[in-house]
Amino acid sequence: MARWFNSQSRLVQIILLIIPVVNWVVEVTVRWSAFIKNKSFITLITAIVVTFLGVFVGWLDAIWCLLFKHMIFAKA
Repeated sequence: MARWFNSQSRLVQIILLIIPVVNWVVEVTVRWSAFIKNKSFITLITAIVVTFLGVFVGWLDAIWCLLFKHMIFAKA
């Protein structure tokens, strides 16, 4: 899922991360798929935080995607 998200255009990424409910769904699926792929401690912590605070982290990720074209700690 992280690879799919990163392959989208920046405009699509930003739109997905700005809409609140869609934002949370995208954040949770990308973060947990990144954890399943990488199995690192930082991706686990990020996935757990996003599960509960995904909307707020999503807005931070929207800014991060605008600058770097991938989510924080979820580069494929």
